[in-house]
Amino acid sequence: MIEVENLSKFYGDRAAIKKLSFKVDQGQLVGFLGPNGAGKTTTMKILTGFMSPSEGQVKICGIDIFENPMEAKSNIGYLPEHPPLYHDMKVFDYLRFVARLRGVSKDNETSYINKALDSLDLKSVKGRVIGHLSKGFKQRVGVAQAIVSQPKVLIFDEPTVGLDPTQVAHFRELIKELKGNHTIILSTHILPEVQASCEKVIIINQGQIVAQDTLKNLSNKTSSGIRRVEVKVRRVKESYIKDFDTLEYIKMSTLAGNSIHFDLSGGEESLESLSSRIVESGMGLLSMNVASERLEDVFIDLTKSKTNELKNITNQGV
Repeated sequence: MIEVENLSKFYGDRAAIKKLSFKVDQGQLVGFLGPNGAGKTTTMKILTGFMSPSEGQVKICGIDIFENPMEAKSNIGYLPEHPPLYHDMKVFDYLRFVARLRGVSKDNETSYINKALDSLDLKSVKGRVIGHLSKGFKQRVGVAQAIVSQPKVLIFDEPTVGLDPTQVAHFRELIKELKGNHTIILSTHILPEVQASCEKVIIINQGQIVAQDTLKNLSNKTSSGIRRVEVKVRRVKESYIKDFDTLEYIKMSTLAGNSIHFDLSGGEESLESLSSRIVESGMGLLSMNVASERLEDVFIDLTKSKTNELKNITNQGV
């Protein structure tokens, strides 16, 4: 549904984003995660056709957004970081205005608006002027305008800014309901938002993608690709453990009672090889668990690693 290939945006010599490539499949809910200034908003503006890139390609539902912008944009509902509201309009009138702009037929107009109002719990304020609403209600009206035409693709840029905890929880439930019927990108720097809602994560730092994977897989490895594995055995044979350390894919092993902690490189084949060798050793394999890190730790690890790498490259070029 969303295909991005070699996307870059330069301001003079400075790259806001550089060579981004990723894909979001139909019905997926993907978190686009990164620290402030990483290039998230720039990417979202390009995906929605609001800004042109320096190079690269974006397709929405198979349609190139730069070659056929009107057709591509008809499939997108967009909530930018600052909701595009007309403060002197009433909520219902504003949503009707947006629905007509997006080509919703008159036969569907009222039902689409009412569905958006119900989804965001806005019926009680539909006759009020937007400028008189609280910040939280304004944010919800912004979400309503994004979904009012029932687009195939939804792009939310920092959607929970200004919402209280109850409203944030309500929004999480809303996007879970939207998932499946819509393809969704949720751009944020708030880790709990991603953990609570998303199945896949793209992490961006200093304009470049540093990781993209499922939440589960990201939690099972660091930026260096090392998996931390805890093995429990019936009896320990230290001679075998020393032999394990000679294996290329084992970067470190530590012994704690009848538990052995390994740092492994490689994929599933490394885990399979290690389990086979432990069984062959006669130590009696009881369990083997891949330790999961908190997304916060993985995020810090990945962004810190990339930042240091870029600094080193910069220093070498000076």
